[in-house]
Amino acid sequence: MDKKWLPLIITLGVAGVAVVTASVWPDNVEKPPLPQSLCHGALSRETAELIDDGQGGGEVSAGAWESKGSTTDSAVFKECHVLRAGQDGAKRRGVYKLVVEETRSAPGTKKDSVPLGSGFTGWALPDRAEVTLPAGCAARMGSAAPHVTASLEVPSQDEERLYRRGEKPPVDPATATRNNATVMREVATRLAERYDCADTG
Repeated sequence: MDKKWLPLIITLGVAGVAVVTASVWPDNVEKPPLPQSLCHGALSRETAELIDDGQGGGEVSAGAWESKGSTTDSAVFKECHVLRAGQDGAKRRGVYKLVVEETRSAPGTKKDSVPLGSGFTGWALPDRAEVTLPAGCAARMGSAAPHVTASLEVPSQDEERLYRRGEKPPVDPATATRNNATVMREVATRLAERYDCADTG
């Protein structure tokens, strides 16, 4: 090979490596789309983001698992912790907890709570909420209990905790209650659809 061509060959070879490298590791890699449902499909991402702890931050995610519960006769027990990324996008913190479980207790209400609205059996407060799934859902979910409920806990809105700390609620209580009610209505609707036990009466 003529030595006068050697520098050109080396240059082209290096350029070729650079092109291959750029195609394999592009500078602006797109992140995969975020999952659009959380908590075993019980919540859409849009609705899950309604509940806020006033600390700001990024997208929500969920650490969810399924268990038989603490006793052997508990066939339905699902717990989901909804997290929100910090402002730096790294550290995540718990915002609220959603629990779906069987129960033999009849649906009730809480003092000062507001109903969830027509077609739903449940109530909402700024820091808590509960909904009872339609009657046929317990059997469809593998439970011998008469009812399955979904309950919500939002620690950042806990009035007693805030009073002890001398702090104000991060979200206006009326707004927090409305958001909790919206979340619980969606949970009931999506779970009833998933287990084909919607109340058509």
